[in-house]
Amino acid sequence: MPSRSIKEQRSTEKPMPNLANAKKALRQSEKRAQRNKITKAEIKSLSVKLRKMIDSVNVTEAEETAKILGKKLDKACAKGILKLNTVARNKSRFMKKLNAIKKA
Repeated sequence: MPSRSIKEQRSTEKPMPNLANAKKALRQSEKRAQRNKITKAEIKSLSVKLRKMIDSVNVTEAEETAKILGKKLDKACAKGILKLNTVARNKSRFMKKLNAIKKA
């Protein structure tokens, strides 16, 4: 199997910064990206959990999960991880579904 040329290897690698402040900015952005990834994963897992509870018509546990999910979404919005309209849309949709199973 032939090895990749130097040009091909360089095209897939990210350029390394030369200046000290650029190196620090890169480190900071990587840390923030990791933190944001964890928060988004928590929100997604809570969303799936809530969706399953709504499907199984488990009202009390669904309310608790919705409360926790709402807090996580608001915090993510405050930290700039998610946009305000995205958070509002998600909260609205989940509460609409939750209210529908409460009435039924």
